[in-house]
Amino acid sequence: MPENRKLAAILAADVVGFSRLAGSDEDRTLARLRALRSDLVDPTVAVHNGRVVKRTGDGALVEFRSVVDAVRCALEVQNGMVERNSGLPPERRIEFRIGIHLGDVVEESDGDLMGDGVNIAARLEGIAEPGAICLSEDAFRQVRSRLDLAIADLGEKRLKNIVEPMRVYALRVGLAAEPELLAVAQDARASAPAMPDKPSIAVVPFVNMSGDPEQEYFADGVVEDIITALSRFRQLFVIARNSSFAYKGRSVDVKEIGRELGVRYLVEGSVRKAGDRLRITGQLIDTATGAHLWADRFDGTMADIFDLQDQITASVIGAVAPRLEQAEIERAKRKPTESLDAYDHYLRGMAAFNRFGRAANREALESFSRAFDLDPEFGAALGMAARCYAQRKGFGWLADAEAEAVEARRLARLAAAAGRDDAVALGAAGFTLVMFGDTENGAALTEKALAINPNLAWARHIDGFVKAVCGEPEAAVEQASLSMRLSPQDPQSAAMQAVAALGHFLAGRNEEAYAVATSAMRELPNFPMAAGVVAASAAMSGRDADAALAMVQLRKITPDLRLSNLSDWFAFVRPQDMEKWADALRRAKLPE
Repeated sequence: MPENRKLAAILAADVVGFSRLAGSDEDRTLARLRALRSDLVDPTVAVHNGRVVKRTGDGALVEFRSVVDAVRCALEVQNGMVERNSGLPPERRIEFRIGIHLGDVVEESDGDLMGDGVNIAARLEGIAEPGAICLSEDAFRQVRSRLDLAIADLGEKRLKNIVEPMRVYALRVGLAAEPELLAVAQDARASAPAMPDKPSIAVVPFVNMSGDPEQEYFADGVVEDIITALSRFRQLFVIARNSSFAYKGRSVDVKEIGRELGVRYLVEGSVRKAGDRLRITGQLIDTATGAHLWADRFDGTMADIFDLQDQITASVIGAVAPRLEQAEIERAKRKPTESLDAYDHYLRGMAAFNRFGRAANREALESFSRAFDLDPEFGAALGMAARCYAQRKGFGWLADAEAEAVEARRLARLAAAAGRDDAVALGAAGFTLVMFGDTENGAALTEKALAINPNLAWARHIDGFVKAVCGEPEAAVEQASLSMRLSPQDPQSAAMQAVAALGHFLAGRNEEAYAVATSAMRELPNFPMAAGVVAASAAMSGRDADAALAMVQLRKITPDLRLSNLSDWFAFVRPQDMEKWADALRRAKLPE
């Protein structure tokens, strides 16, 4: 009987250190492996048109019709393992190593595969690092022009029982490209954020299908509330609103958004509002493959808006992380107010606030004020009204500094009382109190906000500012950096950079402070903090000409600023920080 030979893409996989894992807790290890096979490996193989040829204890041999399918399957499995191992100690993590080869195989009558094609895939798996994928040169040729990947060229390797040396390529999952990586992806993509070690998601602006441009604020507000609800889950890494809204009105491939934001999943949809009737559609997409994981339509009336948002959030959570407890889903269902009119004004206020202009600030404050007039217990509206005053101070827009400071503190305290479990209310209130001199109480509120919602990017950024004021420069840099990771396309990125620069300055790293603050000033020339840090760090670095230019800009933005009233701008807790700041600005020629 003639041999049944064919060309096939072969994937070989096994568990790293399986004997050690089984030896320490055999029952738990076997149970987890069975669950991984049923919940992750087998469904992913099926989606990518694979066939499990055989299982080899802790491993498997899989046949695919194409190398592209094999690599996509391997990527999805390895990304899934990164998510499932999140939070586990290293000694309990199950990690796969995978080898992929395109070669000649012999198919037996029972469906088993034999031959060099199988052997090479198994040897590639054997040399792969934990969590990595090794490809033969034959396999690599099939994907290098079809998939955007950054792959390390490991050179020629001698594989056990394979006569000729073979060139091998390695792909590690969830890591940014290193200098030695082969530039298969474009340079810009190689510098994209690394994938977090837990499920990561972005919600892009929903399309307003109402035919009324005035309803844009409503569609945006629906998305913002979904982002807020999702971000309350510690198990998720949720991109901030300002970054995801950078894609509003743009036609961008979901894979490109995934690369630019560094997320695995994307939610998109539409909102149609006609009279009192409302229809919201949503779909969840895997950005690595473009596959649609979930889609649904939700119909109701305006009175159902909060329930509809809850349904969408619960559906997305159920699709991304099915093992989350239903109790966690219930905790994410937070109605900001029972008054729909108040909620409408709040959404209008958020739309105006996020335009970051003097006139827009006034418009936002009016809308937030109407919202809490209708519902005096609307903590988020009270907090954002207070934050309008903090924004005014930060940009030098205060008209009556003393009176506005009193009003800002009043609103902040009302927000803190009304929004005890609302991260938006507490974060905005805390930032405002710090900006207007009540540092101790403000710092406590920003920390509480982050305890409630660790994914709230602007709360990270303002907590970084609080840390800088309180004498913790390293923590300030860390928080500002994390805020930029949570919201890599944020319109407020200049403010985030300015906080990081201030932290570097206070830590004595003047060159780093100058570089980061200059970048912030380039993005937002009229932001006083950026100009101040540029002037201070340049003066301390001997860049007298740069310090002079920055000082001209700082005095243009804040003409009343003097060394004598410097503490009114930033009230540093540690005297040495205030002295360092004043000395640097004195060298930059800020008037007495």
